Amino acid sequence: MTKIVFFRSGGVYYGFEEHGHAGYAEAGDDVLCAALSAMTMLIINTVEVAYASDVEYTVDEGATHIMVRAKAALPEFEEDERKRYAVSGLFLSYYYQLNDLLEEYYDYLDVEVKDVDYL
Repeated sequence: MTKIVFFRSGGVYYGFEEHGHAGYAEAGDDVLCAALSAMTMLIINTVEVAYASDVEYTVDEGATHIMVRAKAALPEFEEDERKRYAVSGLFLSYYYQLNDLLEEYYDYLDVEVKDVDYL
């Protein structure tokens, strides 16, 4: 099972952590794992390249742990309101997409939200 914990501060989504393998199929054939990986890399690349913002991320394939956070989603770090909205919107969109996936893959995903300040 993959557990995804989203980070939210003041109602604004700014990051997430993923732990564990989905286990939907064997390695190399797991479409759920592939989808999670693709969406995660889309967020990282969009924040870095399209929005020209720093994104903090770590990927530990051995421990099956991924962490992604972007200060640009939060008003205390980013003055440009449109950029904040765009960056936080990516994280919120991922949250909603995962909740849609839960309908079919509830045995393989766990999604929660943690209200915590960016440290």
